[in-house]
Amino acid sequence: MTSALRLEKITPDNVDAALALRVHPRQERNVAPVSTSLAEAYAFGDTAWPRLIFDGEQLVGFLMAFIDIQWAPEKDPDDRRSGLWRLNIAADKQGSGYGRFAVEAVRDEVRGRGGSRMYVSWEPGGDGPGDFYRKLGFRETGETSGGQTVGVLDV
Repeated sequence: MTSALRLEKITPDNVDAALALRVHPRQERNVAPVSTSLAEAYAFGDTAWPRLIFDGEQLVGFLMAFIDIQWAPEKDPDDRRSGLWRLNIAADKQGSGYGRFAVEAVRDEVRGRGGSRMYVSWEPGGDGPGDFYRKLGFRETGETSGGQTVGVLDV
């Protein structure tokens, strides 16, 4: 990993590269493709924060955060949350610190918007990213979302 890491908005100039991004085949069941994330970002408007991860001029990943959404309005209408919604690191770029960079970038964005906690959810099981998130300090909340484990990190 170099010091040339940066996030970029999705634009007409980079959308094709974003759509071509692929995670490792064994991870495909754990994370939606970028195309699904971009459709959701469009539908969710300002609460979605999609970004591409570049190392120099090379696209290495995609992330999408959720910003200040009502988590479970039927349970607590005042429960608003922000966090990491999607993380897709290119199959041949994993294990190089790009995932950590992505999580830290979302953490900084949440903190910069006045948030004190960052949430993430993941598919449980051996092929899921639970160990990765736990190593970064996320704690399981005991909640699930769509069958996924929910974790929280104080920012």
